[in-house]
Amino acid sequence: METIQVVFLTVLMFFVIVTVHEWGHYYFAKRAGILVREFAIGFGPKLFSYKRNETQFTLRLLPFGGYARMAGEDPELVEIQEGQTIAVRPMDDQVKMIYLDQLDNRKNVIRGEVISIDMENALKLQLDVDGEVQHYRIHPQAMLVSRGKQTQIAPKDRQFGSKTVGQRAMAIFAGPLMNFILAFVLFAVYAQMAGVPVENPKNLQIGEVLEDGAADQANLKEGDIIETINGTAIGIDSQKMVAMIAESKDKPMEWTLRRGDETFNITITPRTVEGQEGGKVGIVPTLPTRSVGFAETFKVSGLAMVDTTKVIFEGFKHLINQFNMDDIGGPVRTFEVTGQIAKQGIEQLTRWAAILSLYLGIFNLLPIPALDGSRLVFLGIEALRGRPVDPNREGMVHFIGFAMLFVLMLAVTYNDILRLING
Repeated sequence: METIQVVFLTVLMFFVIVTVHEWGHYYFAKRAGILVREFAIGFGPKLFSYKRNETQFTLRLLPFGGYARMAGEDPELVEIQEGQTIAVRPMDDQVKMIYLDQLDNRKNVIRGEVISIDMENALKLQLDVDGEVQHYRIHPQAMLVSRGKQTQIAPKDRQFGSKTVGQRAMAIFAGPLMNFILAFVLFAVYAQMAGVPVENPKNLQIGEVLEDGAADQANLKEGDIIETINGTAIGIDSQKMVAMIAESKDKPMEWTLRRGDETFNITITPRTVEGQEGGKVGIVPTLPTRSVGFAETFKVSGLAMVDTTKVIFEGFKHLINQFNMDDIGGPVRTFEVTGQIAKQGIEQLTRWAAILSLYLGIFNLLPIPALDGSRLVFLGIEALRGRPVDPNREGMVHFIGFAMLFVLMLAVTYNDILRLING
């Protein structure tokens, strides 16, 4: 049951982080009037899909990200050529359904050859129906039906490229922004659950008691304050405590602890743990904590954001200066570490989710082709030049960047799997 719970919490965490990111893109794109064709979590084959209003919401097999597919970002999948035979179903002089195949099986439709069609600007259609030219207006939300699939048309004013630089930049930046907001909220929740370290602490506190360890069998509890071990004051020196325990393997130790207002003595005998040297009692020491008020939570969360951001950039600096494949973790290693943290409880998983959300936001803003940061760079160039970069050139840059990231992810995943196999 514990394994199932850990897997569920791990998958749920990634689902929330990715969904929040893509929802940022989706929401601000919709606010700008952009047609969002699909809101997808994951990649690969569809597991679940439903359509609401104009958007197809999809859950896919591989939980390694997601996307909000906006009209105009990619070439339209369905095109109609002059001279092509199609069928339409007009209503009030407007065409809402345009059929491109199985024309003989369509009922209550008008078939004809396309003389001219404009589905982006004028939204007009001219058909040659048995030698007679007929004119129709195309509904802004008309559907193209081909091979059993319906695709909504995207007039120019509903496409990504038709919006102002500011609107497009906001639709792109909103994904990382939502990750920053989520990280701030999760750090705040963690502060409320776990508290913050006491200022100028005098003693260590037991942060976790491992199941079936010597401490667990001696009935030590999370939150117990460690006063002395064998008559020696430990203070906040966890290394000193670990060394004393390691040297006392199979030797009884006298501990003095404080639980609330009660101080008591207890005898604990450290023992060996498979794969580890020295004696172990099965506790995770930590500094004493105190609860935080509502107002202070915002300050604590903000400081956690700043400190974690510094650590993330130190990690980037280390990778640049001393690149090593073993220092990079892909989806496999991330899932592995997340599962280990999930076993430590919901508090630590909440903190880890905040770190990952913040990391995802920062990483996506890096000026690496195919990431949000690179797209913002191109929008910045457009704002300075007064005209956009050639879409073909920009598309090629993003394609090359995506291919390089994909190859790197494959290499890292292969490395992670080998590391798991080799123990």
